[in-house]
Amino acid sequence: MMVISARKKFRKNFKKVPAKIRLAFAQRVDIFRANPLHPLLNNHALDGKYFGFRSINITGDWRAIFREDGNYKFVTFETIGTHSQLYK
Repeated sequence: MMVISARKKFRKNFKKVPAKIRLAFAQRVDIFRANPLHPLLNNHALDGKYFGFRSINITGDWRAIFREDGNYKFVTFETIGTHSQLYK
């Protein structure tokens, strides 16, 4: 069973996200719970300022960045935003 939590920064950013994206995120989390490596999510490791984190696609431009414990038992979402917001 996967335990998912969200950091304060994620919750703060999530409040600013358009309703359509919040709905898409909820749908992607359902897929993520069932199979964190589902191809639709494009789950991949990050480097640079997000070294040690992973990212999943919410829409074509929106990403959610998270950290996991190596076996996806514990997942913590760190932040959410558009590609340009996150990777400037």
